[in-house]
Amino acid sequence: MPHRVIRFLLVDDITENLVALEALLRRDGLEIHKAQSAAEALELMLVNDYALALLDVHMPDTDGYELAELMRGTDRTRRLPIIFVTAADMDETRRFRGYEAGAVDFIFKPVDPVILKSKCEVFFQLGEQARDLARQRDEMRAIAQHRDRAMARLKAHSDNSPLATIEMDCSLTLRVWSQGAERIFGHKARDMVGRPVDQTGWLPAETIDTLRGWIAADDAQDAAPRYATEAVACHADGREIACEIYASSLSEPEGQHKSLTLQVLDITERRQAEAMRSLLIGELNHRIKNTLANVQAIARQTLRQSAGLQDFDRSFSGRLQALSRAHSILSDATWSSAPLDNLIEDQIKAGTLAADRLKRCGPKVQISPESTLRLALTLHELGTNAQKYGALSVSGGEVLLSWTCEGDGLVLQWQERGGPPVSTPQRSGFGLALIGASAAGDDGSVEVDWQPQGVIWTIRLAQGVKPMAGAPPVQTTAPPAILVEATLKGRRVLLIEDEPLVAMDLSYELEDVGAEVVAVARTLRDALVAAEQQRIDLALLDGNLGGEKVDEVAAILRRRGIPFCFVSGYGREHLPADFITVPIVQKPVDPLKLRAVLQKMVSAPEVVATV
Repeated sequence: MPHRVIRFLLVDDITENLVALEALLRRDGLEIHKAQSAAEALELMLVNDYALALLDVHMPDTDGYELAELMRGTDRTRRLPIIFVTAADMDETRRFRGYEAGAVDFIFKPVDPVILKSKCEVFFQLGEQARDLARQRDEMRAIAQHRDRAMARLKAHSDNSPLATIEMDCSLTLRVWSQGAERIFGHKARDMVGRPVDQTGWLPAETIDTLRGWIAADDAQDAAPRYATEAVACHADGREIACEIYASSLSEPEGQHKSLTLQVLDITERRQAEAMRSLLIGELNHRIKNTLANVQAIARQTLRQSAGLQDFDRSFSGRLQALSRAHSILSDATWSSAPLDNLIEDQIKAGTLAADRLKRCGPKVQISPESTLRLALTLHELGTNAQKYGALSVSGGEVLLSWTCEGDGLVLQWQERGGPPVSTPQRSGFGLALIGASAAGDDGSVEVDWQPQGVIWTIRLAQGVKPMAGAPPVQTTAPPAILVEATLKGRRVLLIEDEPLVAMDLSYELEDVGAEVVAVARTLRDALVAAEQQRIDLALLDGNLGGEKVDEVAAILRRRGIPFCFVSGYGREHLPADFITVPIVQKPVDPLKLRAVLQKMVSAPEVVATV
């Protein structure tokens, strides 16, 4: 900011007098303005500030006394110091009139330069002081404005911050309670400021003791001590709020007037998420181990009851596929519950039940996850037994499937008719034992009536069932046809799979139908090279290779016009988005479905290659 200059105003109707005065007063830092009439002087005083006015007493029209009186009548010039310059002898009357008009002194003509300079020096110095004070005032005003803007910004950041800003003195009496604190804890600032923290019910006693310890530990060092802790605070409505507290203890060099500033972060949702994650991980481990235990039990019992390896493979694979499909149904429902209709439709799609030979009747209900897995195995065993020995083993046979709600449970009846004559079996195989064990579940029951015209199974689920309101009907889809293996003979296949055991199993399946596995790629780099360079007719592409996406591999296969399918445990939504019409074979792989998909790719390669 530029310094203001110091100005003197000289008023005299004689030009020579003005020139002489100006010559005597000229100095660095002083700006001299001259006027030869009262009107000209008043005009200058309207636009300029002066430290001193020297007025000639005797001027035509308006003399110096009259000009001084005019100056005293205006706020702008009322406090301007005036020195009268006169050549007349000064009597008491004139002197009194001059002082009454506002003069601070008189200078007599002829002017003594020493007296003139000494008297004017006083007002020049006063002007310098006034200028310095004005500069300091402006600087302080600018500092205050900058401070106010900074405080306003700080308050705005504090009010909009997810953190609560709280300040308390050395006795832990609250002094600042920000809007963030109001949002997090529900207490208004007017209800908190001025109160000791231990009387608010906001923090537990052990946390308050921690705050006191922080205050006591402050030894007035140059750097403010910083502290952190976690606590459970109380919301205004009584809820518990999990918090992270970060604190700074401030004090003067003598150690007096200590204060504590807190920044508090609400971590309640994070704690809940961590607890939920821990619960989900525990539940996942539980489900995985239960599933593996079930698979182990199914494998051992199926092996015990099988006549040979081929019989074991067929029975075990079917049961494993039923369990896998049930998991997929539950995954689509986020493991909350699954519609019973979906389980039935799944058996139809798998070929275990024939849609045109199944009659069903019952309300739309949802089944709990545990009951869903058991009921999926039960329906698979019932359908498989009906195909082997019961109503579905001959033409004209059919199955009547009906169910009703019973409290929180379900009563499901499976009735066969039109099949071979039925008699009570002499021995109970694993399939029948599996129906009894799986269907009954917790507090359930299974009853079987071997009627000559057809067996009747009555299955009761005691809990885990709830009616569905307004669910759309499920459309029946015909099961995939079992294709002729000859069409795959001699086909050169690229197998892209990162799990060695799965790759080995798929290789055996392909070789069993006469296909040739020309390469197995287990990494994305190997898959890109093989897809680009190998001479192949078909490709099986895993949906994910060691955590890496396979979009580039699929793009190469499409560009080369090579039919391919995804082999993955993922659903369609997790596979490359640009290949939504490419077939998917779900893991664990059903050999019959794999062959069906491959034969379809061989019979219409242009459809797959141009999607």
